[in-house]
Amino acid sequence: MKKIIFVIVLCFYACICLDAQEISSQDYLNRYNALVKAGGYSGLGINTLVDKWIHDFPDEYMPHRAKFMSYLLSSKNEKVTRMNLQKYLGQEPVITLRDSTGKPVNYFREVTYDDNLFAQAIKEIDKAILLSPLNLELRLSKITALCGYEKDSPDMAVSSLNALIDYNFTQSPKWTYPGVEKVDEEFFSALVQEYCYTFFRYASSESGYASFKSVSERMLSYRPNDILFLDNLGSYYLVYEKNNKVALKYYNKVLKKKPDDMTAIKNCIILARTTKNKKLEKKYLPKFIKFSTDTTAVEAAKLRLKSILN
Repeated sequence: MKKIIFVIVLCFYACICLDAQEISSQDYLNRYNALVKAGGYSGLGINTLVDKWIHDFPDEYMPHRAKFMSYLLSSKNEKVTRMNLQKYLGQEPVITLRDSTGKPVNYFREVTYDDNLFAQAIKEIDKAILLSPLNLELRLSKITALCGYEKDSPDMAVSSLNALIDYNFTQSPKWTYPGVEKVDEEFFSALVQEYCYTFFRYASSESGYASFKSVSERMLSYRPNDILFLDNLGSYYLVYEKNNKVALKYYNKVLKKKPDDMTAIKNCIILARTTKNKKLEKKYLPKFIKFSTDTTAVEAAKLRLKSILN
């Protein structure tokens, strides 16, 4: 423990005791990274260093992003909470105990936020975005933070994401993203789909499903043939609306464009079985047999198809 404290203190003094010579923004970044490595994004000396970094380089976005991370992590409080749920925000219980009657009681990891600190975090990431408007990672960091803060009622997150989608397709910005040479439409769509997956996984409420649908429809307004979001709407109507006819319409549209799309094929088979529609099942089982790489599932599908035909 003494050794750890000694290392942190050395990093702290190394990062705040600036030389008499002029220091560059890269020097600040190096010292910031050293502090993060020693004590985390909200550790000892971070705020002191970042405030001086902002003072010396007011047009740099990185110190504001650093301050965003500090405020964001400081705003979080993690605890284990008893809930009368089987899943919470898509996650399994941390532990399941039994009460005096023998009934299982689930406990989940829950993250709450200090509203004031979270608001400060959002202010800092907004400043960073203003200074580096074509940095896509900054905009996504804000949306991710809002998703965590709002949980299964992500109104602000969805509004920000839909605004980003509009901006992307109407202004055609030349985005930058760490580790990516060129941000094209396929890459952008894949990033948006990650949020749709989160909304669907969190969808324990009407708001969660509505968010999933809203973002998918916004993407399709610009990319009407995007298979990812056509599949999404099929899943929305199948799972939430229980509207098999509309769900099937979306899945068939996908399969016309991509005959081997396993999401559409599997969900069409599920739809057929839940409605006891053997004619429909006979239509999609051969597709599953043809395109699936799961040999065990393929054999089961062959047996099922044989039983239906007989």
